[in-house]
Amino acid sequence: MQDEKQFISELLHPQTQHKAFEKLLQLYQKPLYHHIRNIVLNHDDADDVLQNTFIKVFNYLKDFKGDSKLFSWMYRIATNEAITFINQKAKRNGMTSEALQSKIVENLHSDTFFDGNEIQIKLQKAIHLLPEKQQLVFKMKYFEGLKYEEISEILGTSVGALKASYHHAVKKIEEYFNED
Repeated sequence: MQDEKQFISELLHPQTQHKAFEKLLQLYQKPLYHHIRNIVLNHDDADDVLQNTFIKVFNYLKDFKGDSKLFSWMYRIATNEAITFINQKAKRNGMTSEALQSKIVENLHSDTFFDGNEIQIKLQKAIHLLPEKQQLVFKMKYFEGLKYEEISEILGTSVGALKASYHHAVKKIEEYFNED
């Protein structure tokens, strides 16, 4: 895509960098925030991870080879930053990342930035029980509406494997809801 190459050139050129980065923030801040929020669940944590993501994007843009779309590259950085953040926060609190995620899901009721109802909290609990990769694929497909091809670029996994992961995730979530 020629427009993207031009945009990246603007991001890298000292005279156009500031304005281009403002445009980058305008285009991707909200979708990246929601992507990160789907992973870390907590608003304040999502803001921290989002900030770290844009710092990394800014610092490493010169290394972007253009093998994927800029969007996919940024989502990959955001995903990795979110997972790293969870793992580090869990370690600081002396617990596993799974235990930390359980605690966060249990505290969604008191999160002033979470406006979901009981069914949405139950859905989050069901998602939390999935293996990490199934969680990511489900959240990216279900909540963010990303196409399998986009998820494939972001996670570096084949479309077929992603479809299987999503299918298994949906089945497990359905089973969780049918247990009651």
